[in-house]
Amino acid sequence: MSDALLKNVLGISGSPVIGSSTELLVKEILRGAESKGAATEYIFLNELDIMPCQACGQSPEDGYCFFNDGMDLIYEKFDWCDAIVIGSPIYFDSVSAQTKLFIDRCNCFRAFIPEGESGFIKRIEKWRRGAMVLVGGEREKYEYARRVIGGFYVWANVESVGLITYAHAGSRKGSVAESPDLLEKAFDIGVKLTE
Repeated sequence: MSDALLKNVLGISGSPVIGSSTELLVKEILRGAESKGAATEYIFLNELDIMPCQACGQSPEDGYCFFNDGMDLIYEKFDWCDAIVIGSPIYFDSVSAQTKLFIDRCNCFRAFIPEGESGFIKRIEKWRRGAMVLVGGEREKYEYARRVIGGFYVWANVESVGLITYAHAGSRKGSVAESPDLLEKAFDIGVKLTE
């Protein structure tokens, strides 16, 4: 059995639109991972009921958060996965509200050091591979969104191994389907996540 058969890859889309270019690219990365025998899961954030982070300032010892909502599924699948891909549309030069909401609720992946000392204790020891998908208009600034997801990857022990940006002129849903080179790149990143 090859190592690739042991890989679990999680795909997360922060687009509010079913069938969006963000979703298509995330799913193409998952398809690339599946071609190497990986098990995959896909989460569409817009379907989940997730409350904003409440900045509790404490560490929930028996879990990731004091609150139970749609994040419970994400925490479970994050523990399960060996690699992750996060896709987001670009809104006002950053990630979507759905994406930022989920990332903020992962603040608990590091706990405050007690007794007033400064710093955080890592609660995630497992390293994972990661990829990013960013989709927006031709005049959007992608770097800010990349930094948001990249910051989450540092916080969660994820090594980024691939990035796809898709800038489009129109507002037609799923227009990336007409860009075979970009879909092939997404597929190849999925393969790389399993290596």
